[in-house]
Amino acid sequence: MNSKVNKTDKNIPVYIDEYDYSLPDERIAKFPLPRRDASKLLLYKNKSISESTFSRIADFLPENSLLVYNNTRVIQARLVFFKETGARIEVFCLEPLKPSDYALSLGATSQCDWKCMVGNLKKWKEGILSKLVEIDGKTFSLNAQFMASEGNTHSIHFSWDNHDIHFAEILEKAGELPIPPYLNRKTEESDLITYQTVYSKIKGSVAAPTAGLHFTSEVFESLKTKNIETEELTLHVGAGTFQPVKTETVNEHHMHTEVISVQKDTIEHLLQKTGNVIAVGTTSVRTLESLYYIGLKLRMNPDNTDFHIPQWMPYEIQDEISTDEALQSILDYLNNNNLKYLHADTQIMIKPGYRFRLVNGMITNFHQPKSTLLLLVSAFVDGQWKEIYDYALSNDFRFLSYGDSSLLLT
Repeated sequence: MNSKVNKTDKNIPVYIDEYDYSLPDERIAKFPLPRRDASKLLLYKNKSISESTFSRIADFLPENSLLVYNNTRVIQARLVFFKETGARIEVFCLEPLKPSDYALSLGATSQCDWKCMVGNLKKWKEGILSKLVEIDGKTFSLNAQFMASEGNTHSIHFSWDNHDIHFAEILEKAGELPIPPYLNRKTEESDLITYQTVYSKIKGSVAAPTAGLHFTSEVFESLKTKNIETEELTLHVGAGTFQPVKTETVNEHHMHTEVISVQKDTIEHLLQKTGNVIAVGTTSVRTLESLYYIGLKLRMNPDNTDFHIPQWMPYEIQDEISTDEALQSILDYLNNNNLKYLHADTQIMIKPGYRFRLVNGMITNFHQPKSTLLLLVSAFVDGQWKEIYDYALSNDFRFLSYGDSSLLLT
């Protein structure tokens, strides 16, 4: 267990300007390399920095490691409608509202409600937007109706007049893959493959867990030869992952909430491997660290079914248990309720001073200035992020989603 801790009080201000750096546009990878595992790999261990290629990552992982990755799959969540006036309205589906379960909403056959971002909303004050969709030779109408607003997101009701078609099929056919806005280009056909991890399978994300984009079947084979085990979990990445911190201090920033799902078998495996857990990507880090606080909730109250982890819980909670106790509490709950999956959601904020409970190492790309992801990295490397990023900038590493990666070990 990683026991480092500097500032545990959420009220101690962390100024976001301290997590800024100059990122020239030419350092942002607009497209991936032809081969995923040919990307560069920065190695950080014991405050020492070196580099290699991702194809060799198995050589640098500690013995007995358990590699945990996020199996979420990006959905083609951007739908474009045109009003009769010709006005272009872009509807970006963020998360399901009714049904609220991803599988149920994507499997809906006549209607569903989603929380969305809407481009050019001022031109859509009333009325129903419609577009024709053709699937399997049959053409039908997809309708979108504005319901309500909450901040910069909006509730949109979708309906369609072909009850044999699931909403997931509509998105696959009529939607666009929402590549990151900082790429400053339109989605291309190649992105449908390259912006998914090779192990993606559970639909629901609006952004890829990009640390996983470097993995190939050959890399997984190399892990097997080194006896490095793997596990998967699910966190559906929300659009909030792209939101820079716009407040002066991190303390004023409102963290987005994301849905997580973890199999009982995975939690059992984590319990066997505590002290040796390597997270693939910040989404896996957020999920794994949230498990500790879910277990703590259950330890305090075994009948608790509130599995939402608030933003500041790690900094407010006074009680403390071991990582093993937390994981065992979750297993007891699942066994007592005959459940194979833990479903929860997390708003956890990991900032400098955070104490890591499950994660002993992480694989991650290079993140935007002033982002919550950069704060997470800084928390893990005891504030050494500037040294790491200066090295990457000075040694031709490629940045952001389609860029190179790093292996950070304590």
